[in-house]
Amino acid sequence: MSDFPEVEYIHTNGINMAVHQAGKGKPIVLCHGWPEMAYSWRHQIQPLIDAGYHVIAPDQRGYGTTDQPEAVEDYDAHHLSADLTGLLDHYGYEDALFVGHDWGAIVLWNLAMLHPARVSGLIQMSVPFMERGKTEWVGFWESMLGPDFYIVHFNRQPGVAATAFEANTRNFLNNLYRTEQWLEKPKDYGSGMPFIKMAEDTNPAGRALLSDNELDIFVQGFKTSGFHKPINWYRNFTRNWETMADVRQQIDQPALMIYGKHDMVPPSENLASFVPNVEIATLECGHWIQQEKPEETNRLMLEWLKKHYPA
Repeated sequence: MSDFPEVEYIHTNGINMAVHQAGKGKPIVLCHGWPEMAYSWRHQIQPLIDAGYHVIAPDQRGYGTTDQPEAVEDYDAHHLSADLTGLLDHYGYEDALFVGHDWGAIVLWNLAMLHPARVSGLIQMSVPFMERGKTEWVGFWESMLGPDFYIVHFNRQPGVAATAFEANTRNFLNNLYRTEQWLEKPKDYGSGMPFIKMAEDTNPAGRALLSDNELDIFVQGFKTSGFHKPINWYRNFTRNWETMADVRQQIDQPALMIYGKHDMVPPSENLASFVPNVEIATLECGHWIQQEKPEETNRLMLEWLKKHYPA
């Protein structure tokens, strides 16, 4: 990773966190999703530095060489949010602009509700604000999508999928990190948990998103961390639904929401009801937005930052 900021370790919220940071100016914190790492932002870091920002990209709790607490509850929204406020404390910032993709976006929606004074604004990718319904999430998805839906499976059969991913780490990540799958007929994996089938698949759809060297970095990261602890984020959906019940469900900060037109995650039909100061953009890509369309993503980010968080 010669072109990527060197790792440093900081102590935050009771854990040691691996962080890649560089640049000077206003802080921007980049928060990855699953199964990703700080390296997922390799295309964004230098352009943001060049634009005059201090860029901070952590491997979040449970990932890479960041600490992995044992208790499942230690991966709930409150812990993940406190990790980020502790990160700001370490670097001496009262607040920052946060950027999230996938699970990183979920964490940041919660961070903005739990600690609004620490969040100057948000740039979110893929996962929109999730309205808290009357039924907790896992039970809702189970009733709608069945027991083999991956989030339901992670919760109802803990450890089964993680073990399969660890037995096929390179194959799983190579098959998951694909682009342009929508140009081909979607694969039918039949009955069973699709991600486990994907981990064993030797003929994936689409084309590889990562170079061999890039894939090596992700594989090494998950060879180090495994998949059990990162999946604990999913195993807190019900806990988060319960503990966030009395938290005001609105994001007041300015926000940019970037969707992938062909993403498996659907856009929100009423996002502005919960995020009234949001601007929305859609790129011609799938789920891995900032890696599939780096130049377009960077352009959207930098144009929005000039208006809402100038360097």
